[in-house]
Amino acid sequence: MHPLTQQPTEHMHLCILENDDLDPPLAQRYSRVAAMFERLFAQAGYKGRIDTFSARHGQYPGSFAAYDAVLLTGSRADSFSDEPWVVTLREQVARLLQDQHKLLGVCFGHQLIAHCLGAPVQRAPRGWRVGRQAYDWLGAPENLGLAPGQAAQVALLASHQDQVLALPPGATLLATQADCPVAAYALGDQVFCIQPHPEFTPEVSAFLLDKRRALMGEPLYEQSMGSLSEPHDGLALARFMIRFVQFGLSA
Repeated sequence: MHPLTQQPTEHMHLCILENDDLDPPLAQRYSRVAAMFERLFAQAGYKGRIDTFSARHGQYPGSFAAYDAVLLTGSRADSFSDEPWVVTLREQVARLLQDQHKLLGVCFGHQLIAHCLGAPVQRAPRGWRVGRQAYDWLGAPENLGLAPGQAAQVALLASHQDQVLALPPGATLLATQADCPVAAYALGDQVFCIQPHPEFTPEVSAFLLDKRRALMGEPLYEQSMGSLSEPHDGLALARFMIRFVQFGLSA
């Protein structure tokens, strides 16, 4: 367990490795990718410090030792690509894993960490997964604020054409659906990763759907846009992510 776990949130210190730049219309509204996480975590009660580094542009802290956890954001890039910055990021993550740092991964981050753990990551066999998606939650219902013993589903906003095809060795499956079997996993108390985006708002999802409308086809576009009117559980997942940093999976 990382020595800085189990602290009140006001004493916590998170590092975000930002793996994409927002398109200008979204940047006007949300500033940058990391700001969406900052907003969500603040809504979830987080009062600690967050430092952001753009891995996409080669920025990293001089040391990760001061951080309670490192969060890897999503990206339009492929986590298994040979782009120099992605290769460097995988090298950084491999060292963080070896040094037992706590890691959180979302979408691209979820995939890249799984890749570093030895799991296969490729194009999703059933194509794009977009809009609001429902998953079976296999973790404790209390993780999502539900009563013990209650069957749990979690709905989140997704946007991906790659996915993790098999659970990383030694990991615990936490969320699944037929079209995305490895939707979330944990590796002990060290790693928690999730494929959909708890930080997304319907506005962000709608922008991405409009951008890729021709690529994904009209039926999927219409179905996915219609799904955005339904509520999602991003805030519950954010609370769980904060507790995972503090206490691990046992929380």
